[in-house]
Amino acid sequence: MSIDVETAARVAKLARIKVEPDALPALAEEFSNILGFIEQLNEVDVEGVEPMTSVTPQKLYRRQDEVTDGSQQEKVLANAPDAREGFFAVPKVVE
Repeated sequence: MSIDVETAARVAKLARIKVEPDALPALAEEFSNILGFIEQLNEVDVEGVEPMTSVTPQKLYRRQDEVTDGSQQEKVLANAPDAREGFFAVPKVVE
């Protein structure tokens, strides 16, 4: 797939990236190269290939998904500018 200079300028504008007009041809060529590589990846047959987390087989550590209070209330509140009765105290924002 080929990207022209006008399309590259439009993509840069949508991404809110300032690109000088003299840099647009290089940007368009780079976009074309990226899309060409994606098309090349789409041609690869991955039928029957299991998804991997790494190139080396490894087991992921799994823990029980349990809700706890963290047992660190004092440590968490130690750095609070204002803590009262075990909670963060914040200024009133609604009258």
